[in-house]
This record gives sequence, structure tokens and C-alpha cells, in this order.
Amino acid sequence: MEFLLDQLRHAGPVSSRKMFGEYCLYFDGRPVGLVCDDQLYLKPTAEGRALLAEPREGCPFPGAKPHLLLDADAWEDAQTLCQLVRTTALALPVRSPPKPKAAKPNKSRTL
Repeated sequence: MEFLLDQLRHAGPVSSRKMFGEYCLYFDGRPVGLVCDDQLYLKPTAEGRALLAEPREGCPFPGAKPHLLLDADAWEDAQTLCQLVRTTALALPVRSPPKPKAAKPNKSRTL
């Protein structure tokens, strides 16, 4: 993971967080992919797919939706990797912040 983050140091605000024994990759606080078994699974976007000569897909874990798959050998080209992660992040829809929950009325009884 340290090598991947070092390769992405010029991509912009990239970070990771350990989750379930693997890692989630973030760009500017937004999840863009997962790192599982030394493979990078980026969220699939048409823009990201267009940057790859031969796009491959794979699932990061059983039951997951297919993602763009980059094995550790593809991490060597830092410039292409940075462009791919940045392009993927910018192509993903922006999630609106969750609405605050309305306060529930107090149903306690007074005697």
C-alpha cells in the first residue's frame, strides 16, 4: 500500500484506509477503489476505461460489482496511474450530504 500511495503522490489528495483486512482508496475524501490481494480495483467509469489500452475487470470480493482491475505490475507507470485515479474520481457522481434526521417527538408519559 505504501508503494501505491507513493506512486500516486502527484495525483492529488489520495489517501487510504484499512477496511476488513484490505484497503479503500480515496481521492479528496471520496472512495474511488479498493486494494485487495495486491490488486487495485477502481470504480468503473467510461472515462477510466478509455485510458486503458486493454481494460480488465474483476471483483474485489465475492458478490461485489465488477471494477476496473489493475494488478501490481500496472502500478509501475506512476503518470498513467495518477491520471487514471484522478480521471475516475472526477467522473464519479458527487454524493449529496445526508439529510439530518428529524428529531423524534418525546413520547414519555408524565404521571
